[in-house]
Amino acid sequence: MSDGIRFIDVFNGDADGICALTQLHLDQPREARLITGVKRDIELLEQVDARPGDRITVLDVSLDKNRDALKRALAAGAEVLYVDHHYAGEIPQNEHLTALINEAPDVCTSLLVNGHLNNRHLAWAVVGAFGDNLKASAERMAQPLGISESQVRQLEDLGTYMNYNGYGERIEDLHFTPETLFRLVSVHASPFGFIADGHEHFQKLADGYATDMGLAASTKPLPASSDRAALFVLPDEPWARRVSGVYSNDLTNLHPDRAHAVLTEKSNGSYLVSVRAPLNRKKGADELCRQFATGGGRAAAAGINDLPLDQLAEFTKRFTLQYGA
Repeated sequence: MSDGIRFIDVFNGDADGICALTQLHLDQPREARLITGVKRDIELLEQVDARPGDRITVLDVSLDKNRDALKRALAAGAEVLYVDHHYAGEIPQNEHLTALINEAPDVCTSLLVNGHLNNRHLAWAVVGAFGDNLKASAERMAQPLGISESQVRQLEDLGTYMNYNGYGERIEDLHFTPETLFRLVSVHASPFGFIADGHEHFQKLADGYATDMGLAASTKPLPASSDRAALFVLPDEPWARRVSGVYSNDLTNLHPDRAHAVLTEKSNGSYLVSVRAPLNRKKGADELCRQFATGGGRAAAAGINDLPLDQLAEFTKRFTLQYGA
């Protein structure tokens, strides 16, 4: 709260959302109400009851999925900064809205914020890009930092671990709540400060990631898979929910010419779905997932929050038709 102004920060609970907000808080420290959730919890702006003069920042959640809530906030007289790289649809035209939207497959929200801030907190943008599996973009952006190869790999590890922490069906699945992880990292001007000073927190993420990825490694692709499109099913277990997104990224990096779909069983009998387009052909994942009721994302990486069991065969058919040809 400053001079009666309410600051409200709405952000995705993954590495990209947290690193984007970290840059903004380092640039403009402020007390703000934080609204976030697990990575797939994206209709976050619905939680905001906007008032005239509010300063609302929205990061790394689809404008298309928050359109009505955004219009209400603007109609209430709030000032909104909206930064994102997912499918947006039509962007409202309003003098109180600043929209930095770029759906290019080699861009993420942390990189957009970095451009907005003229590289003032570049290292955190690099962590966010690594977390979103934009390895080439992250390594290119890291060059002006003048750091060693081992330090670049540290930033990559941190981004991967932070992204891994965001996945889960519920907050209880996570090692840290996204709000807690944001508060832990955002007090550090440099990611290396967090790695050193927050060693026990960094190690908790590293150990959890290694354990969960080890469990995922034994998963075999479904019979419908091919060398161009592969599907995997993980069980209804906390480790599987945590690892679903980063396992998809890992498979994509190992098999850059193959598309991947990782489906995690849910307690209601449905599936949580992570889709990755081939690393060498980053397109179509969002279009595929938006064909299903709870689907969305971006061209290179998308997902479906709740795929009913009776739609599994149809999803498999559309996935293999799109990427298997």
